[in-house]
Amino acid sequence: MSLAGSWAQDGRAREVSPVRGRPRSEAVERSIIEGVMKLLEDGVPLSELSIERVARTAGVGKATIYRRWRGKEELFVDVLRAAEPPDPVLPGTSMRDDLVVLLEAVRRRGLVNRSSAILHNVFAQMKSSPKIWDAYDANVVTPRRRILADVLRRGQGNGELRADVDIDLIGDLVFGPMLVRTVMRPDSPLPDDLAEVMVDTVLEGLRPPAS
Repeated sequence: MSLAGSWAQDGRAREVSPVRGRPRSEAVERSIIEGVMKLLEDGVPLSELSIERVARTAGVGKATIYRRWRGKEELFVDVLRAAEPPDPVLPGTSMRDDLVVLLEAVRRRGLVNRSSAILHNVFAQMKSSPKIWDAYDANVVTPRRRILADVLRRGQGNGELRADVDIDLIGDLVFGPMLVRTVMRPDSPLPDDLAEVMVDTVLEGLRPPAS
């Protein structure tokens, strides 16, 4: 399935962050996102994707794009969000359950990246474009890390996690192995139960001692 087809079928236009004070048109936003995806599928590199070119492909004016995104960096972030699985809703039943859901989302994104040569190529190009990578980090990576930190702090507060451990370090210990498998070792297996196995393995050594 193409990236554009994925957007059209799951209706993720609603994920694009709204700009206050202006009425929004999901149809217009969808046409812009699909315009970027079409250009990427045609092999146009990120460095050559200007707002003018996107506007021509989408059949809209440049002002229409700038009313929704301040620049192409923010636009590309929303294109990637549309191509990825949506962020999960946490069950809130326990720290362990929330961590499994968060880690499962990383596994699913890894599967999508493996199945989409275009998406894999876009991520590779992003890393050589500091402005685009900084926008993705600020709008996607940092909020996800904040959610993870909140889950771990709740775990410390309710006694599921030792109080003497560093939150950022534990986050890296939980997510590091999955990121290695999905990013650095793209040929490694990603079985369905991998998130549970990884979380339980790490937490086994981090639980408070039994009183």
